[in-house]
Amino acid sequence: MRVFSLAGKLALLLWLSALAGAVVVVMLESLLAPSWALAGAVALLLPLLLWIASAVMQPFRRLLRALDSAIASYRDGDFSFGIALRRRDEMGALIEAHNALGMALRTRNQHLAQRELLLDTVLQHTPVALWLVDGHGRIALCNLAARRLLGGGRSLAGESFTALIDGLPAPLRNALAAGDDGLFMLEIDGMEERYHLAQRGFRLQGVPHRLYLLRRMTRELARAEVAVWKKVIRVISHELNNSLAPITSLAHSGAELARRGQLAPLPDVFARIGERAQHLHRFIADYAQIAKLPAPRREVVRWPALIDALAAHASFRLPYPVPDASVSIDPAQMEQALLNLVKNAHEAGGPAVAVELEVQLMDSLWRIEVRDRGSGMSEAVLAQALMPFYSTKRSGSGLGLALTREIVEAHGGRISLANREGGGLCVRILLPDAQGESVR
Repeated sequence: MRVFSLAGKLALLLWLSALAGAVVVVMLESLLAPSWALAGAVALLLPLLLWIASAVMQPFRRLLRALDSAIASYRDGDFSFGIALRRRDEMGALIEAHNALGMALRTRNQHLAQRELLLDTVLQHTPVALWLVDGHGRIALCNLAARRLLGGGRSLAGESFTALIDGLPAPLRNALAAGDDGLFMLEIDGMEERYHLAQRGFRLQGVPHRLYLLRRMTRELARAEVAVWKKVIRVISHELNNSLAPITSLAHSGAELARRGQLAPLPDVFARIGERAQHLHRFIADYAQIAKLPAPRREVVRWPALIDALAAHASFRLPYPVPDASVSIDPAQMEQALLNLVKNAHEAGGPAVAVELEVQLMDSLWRIEVRDRGSGMSEAVLAQALMPFYSTKRSGSGLGLALTREIVEAHGGRISLANREGGGLCVRILLPDAQGESVR
């Protein structure tokens, strides 16, 4: 609660000073000549005024010293400093606001410290090996898993990362030198282990840093591999049964007709057996195609030539002109990938004239989109459509989109599916413009 404001105190002080000056002048005029009375009043009042001014400024000086000390403490990260001065004026309100700010900063600092402690505990005890390298090539942060894997358990903070790499196994050195995410094999205690290395560059407080994450993937990959093999076996068994059961039945019927001497229906029986055998042959050939997909044989190809070759096998509309530019790809593989997408667009149920293909260069990435106005896909189907052996068609093998994905990723690109506003599906491919770079 304020008793006097600073303005009121100063006004009262000035009024009292003026009154005292007038009294002194009147008293001296009764004793001395007017000129001497004025000089004497100045001589008497000047020291008094200086003392009063010093007394008035003393609280301000104490407050400024306290604020200066508080700012120095805050700069050092110590928010426990408070001002103990008690006043009932504007300076008192300023002191209360300062102490409230110090309390808020102290509380926030404690919360940050607790979160940092929790984060450090999580980082240190996670099974993923994690280390951070600063712009000078020194290890700024390294958790326990990374210390055990890279340094035999010793602390690696402050060490040169370049010097540390020289002592690492060759597969790990090669993965680090690649500068991208990838899988590799390491021999640990006489057993081969699979690892996944992820690395990202970013700026921390304006300084470039690089974060590395190394995760052991042997168990996860083994479980995933078993799950895939089980699915493959189920799909193949289903297709084999669907073809072999009719073939067996038709063969038995043909034998019975031949035994009875009824030869007229036999050509139709043999034709149906041939159809089922041909379907089984195509099914096996499709599965073999994705398993034997070779590495891309890159050539410099101009987009108009590639799109013209594709147009000879499927119909589509070009909403924008194809860029007259070159790209480094395997033309046969990329044509097959785009052909799969265009055929799927025609089979989506929309009008054939609504199937579009667009090629654009966006931020050093080639963006290829195949769009249709069919029924689109549900969220569940979108999440699994790119997986091998997944198909919503009764006669589908589930390998068209999977093969396209393999081709795109082998070129360092990425493929995604999304439903269009107003109905239909958009399949987007992003390819790097420069050879050897990949899309993350």
